[in-house]
Amino acid sequence: MSESRNEERGILSRIDDLVTEERDLREQNEHRLTPEERQRMRELERELDQCWDLLRQRRAREEFGDDPDTAHVRPAGEVEGYRQ
Repeated sequence: MSESRNEERGILSRIDDLVTEERDLREQNEHRLTPEERQRMRELERELDQCWDLLRQRRAREEFGDDPDTAHVRPAGEVEGYRQ
């Protein structure tokens, strides 16, 4: 298996971990979350946005014959401004 595929699996594993943590917090009902938990939710959402962006960058680079390992995590402020 290529190093690139291992990297992608690592990103997907991180996304899975973040989604699990986010789901667990959401199950506590938003209105019952402590300020710290609400802050953690915002952090999780930012990090998920960054992970998905990195994965998309890697796949796009690979699709067009570029090295996916040149993709990098972009700042949260940049990624959060993207339209879905």
